[in-house]
Amino acid sequence: MNWTVRLTVNGEPRTLALDDPRVTLLDLLRERLHLTGTKKGCDRGQCGACTVLVDGRRINSCLTLAVSLDGAAITTIEGLAQGDRLHPVQEAFIAHDALQCGFCTPGQIMSAVGLINEGHAGGDPERVREGMSGNLCRCSAYVGIVEAVLDAQATLAEDKERAA
Repeated sequence: MNWTVRLTVNGEPRTLALDDPRVTLLDLLRERLHLTGTKKGCDRGQCGACTVLVDGRRINSCLTLAVSLDGAAITTIEGLAQGDRLHPVQEAFIAHDALQCGFCTPGQIMSAVGLINEGHAGGDPERVREGMSGNLCRCSAYVGIVEAVLDAQATLAEDKERAA
């Protein structure tokens, strides 16, 4: 038996036939779509390395069944940049030396984008720390991460004001 799931992944419509309804979104992204930027860390939803956006909200893709997302828009780290232009959160991570070994960086960046999208960053370092607490950094770059999220939030707010 096959299950069909229709997703928009990084702006591209995809229809995928699954032979097992237990395929996680993480495995679908990495193994079927070869989008390996999303990392498999603990595979238990505890480290956040697998964070992606579903309809603009962050989730742990290792805990989410792909078949449950039929019709959803998925954004992975590969889908953030617009051509050669990095997303403001990616730029802020570079500017604040918030990049780690690279293993947890994609999940940290996706969680930061989700945190800002959800309106929970609030320009307050403590709120950012709380909002990012589901993502572990094995290299302890937390100070730079908080600074990057606050900087990116300000940049995105300025961009939004200019566009209005």
